[in-house]
Amino acid sequence: MLQSQNMSGIVDVDGFKYEWELRREPRWSDDEGWRGMAIALMQVDMQREAVLEFPAPKRLMKGLPRGRLHMNDAIVARGVRAALAAGWEPASRGRPVIFTVDADGN
Repeated sequence: MLQSQNMSGIVDVDGFKYEWELRREPRWSDDEGWRGMAIALMQVDMQREAVLEFPAPKRLMKGLPRGRLHMNDAIVARGVRAALAAGWEPASRGRPVIFTVDADGN
């Protein structure tokens, strides 16, 4: 399901519900160059947030127009599973945990 208007939603992963929202669209930074989009994840009724930072689209680095953002439940679900496998504990307290997604989506 493509969330084209508000870029947020809820996805079910292994029987648990996770809220997600777009935090940053791909953008240019004078300090870091092109930065990709970032989405925030939080398990419903839990405390600790995870942030997935995606690489900048190759088309932007080549000087092509931005195009549309592509975010769907499958991408979010893979991100949730990857964050959990990398050690994210949604029930713990603390600052958001930031995960950088590589170009292959892992």
